[in-house]
Amino acid sequence: MSAQDDEHERDFDIKWADGAEHKEPSARARMLAARWKANPPKPQPFRAEPRVRAARRSAWGSVAIVLGCVAVVILVLGYVDFRAPR
Repeated sequence: MSAQDDEHERDFDIKWADGAEHKEPSARARMLAARWKANPPKPQPFRAEPRVRAARRSAWGSVAIVLGCVAVVILVLGYVDFRAPR
């Protein structure tokens, strides 16, 4: 059997499978259906509950840290440029 025949055979199998009238659910879908029949899941909210901040730091504190780091980088780069021989 040539590679072209193999390709044609595989295409035929895929078309045949896609055209099936009844498609069997996956193993996971069958498992969940059986589990939920005996013990239905509880309703879940659409949105997750907001996470509680561990440090309770304000948003302005984060902004101050970022701006401080940027200022330090600018000062270091300026000092390096000032010290470089011209």
